[in-house]
Amino acid sequence: MNLVWFRNDLRTTDNTALCAACDDARRRGRQVRALYCLDPRQFRRDQYGFRRTGKFRARFLLQTLAELRAQLASLNITLMVRHDYPETVIPALVRKAGITDLYLQHEWTRDDRRVETAVMRAEGMALVTPHRSFDQFLLHPDDLPFDPDQLPRVFTQFRKACETDWQVRDTLPRPPPMPRENQAAVCALLPTLADLGLEEFTPDPRSAFPFDGGELAARQRIQEYFWDTENLARYKHTRNGLIGTEYSSKLSPWLANGSLSARQVYQQVQEFERDVIANEDTYWLVFELLWRDFFRYVSLKHGDRIFQQDGILQKQYDWHRDPQELQRWISGKTEYDFVNANMREIAATGWMSNRGRQNVASYFARERQQDWRIGAAYFESVLLDYDVHSNYGNWMYCSGVGNDPRDRHFNIDSQAERYDPDGTYRRLWLTDR
Repeated sequence: MNLVWFRNDLRTTDNTALCAACDDARRRGRQVRALYCLDPRQFRRDQYGFRRTGKFRARFLLQTLAELRAQLASLNITLMVRHDYPETVIPALVRKAGITDLYLQHEWTRDDRRVETAVMRAEGMALVTPHRSFDQFLLHPDDLPFDPDQLPRVFTQFRKACETDWQVRDTLPRPPPMPRENQAAVCALLPTLADLGLEEFTPDPRSAFPFDGGELAARQRIQEYFWDTENLARYKHTRNGLIGTEYSSKLSPWLANGSLSARQVYQQVQEFERDVIANEDTYWLVFELLWRDFFRYVSLKHGDRIFQQDGILQKQYDWHRDPQELQRWISGKTEYDFVNANMREIAATGWMSNRGRQNVASYFARERQQDWRIGAAYFESVLLDYDVHSNYGNWMYCSGVGNDPRDRHFNIDSQAERYDPDGTYRRLWLTDR
């Protein structure tokens, strides 16, 4: 029997592991099962006191899993969801169901690596063959014009090198349904937020991200943003907006948990450029997908250095850890109303614009000289679209220890005047409800 271990690839379309498991099962007359583990470690508090996964992303994840279970059921594949440790669940399934082949997306950062190592070292796993695939990139590591170990330090050099020898692989279709007898017995209900130790909540109506999780919702967002409104044609000129659903694509939460792939987005951009218009705005969305790739290659090259205080530059600053500074920042009670508005938005919704993220990170790390890893950990807890590569890559970048040759420091008053000139955004989030 083949087992597909889903992690950050929660979709049925353009999923290499799922397609490979199904193709192999058909050739060899075998069955396919699917698994997702809600690892208890991801819902505990970290060394700074933050829950690793807070209520916003957890709700989005549970919505995504419900959709994934439904999509897999239409392929006659059962998705088992377990609130337990993978190194406990998977070896038990191997013994019970006779799993011989494990299909999974390759993950390499610290926590995923440790979990996978624990799984493969567990009793009974020696005879299981793992099949790993790089499925989280726009540009596959084998298709880069250089070895990933030779990644340029600066994004612009990376982009120019890639654009001279561009190759994006075609997306994969959903696999055909497996035979009906492949479907196992009905699985237990998905956990609730309360089961995960989190509080239920009513979404804030002011949120710029009012969308649900899952690959169907991701496709609906592309349909709306690309085709119904043609907002993609204005992406570069509107992406620094602060209010509402239309100022940017808002695709990052679905990309983060893999209910949408970068290749799928790229394919839709290509079709839009062919059928509607190709301009700097459509290019800029691909530009942002390249930034996403770049941070993944940074973590692939530098490993655990992305979690070190000195970052990948191994550059030392005089960092501090002041609990009062941290609380002022989180509560939105700093001396800058622009920082405060952004921090209150993220606390209430799990979302913040990219412009806001740069400013609040610059304030915390560069202006107040607080240990940037604490800010990164807070973002991990609350962000809907958290992924380890972009989060730590961006925080290093804003803190002077990452991939920026300049000593970046935002003038927050100037930023507020430029991006919120009439104060509408600040009033929205700083006025008591």
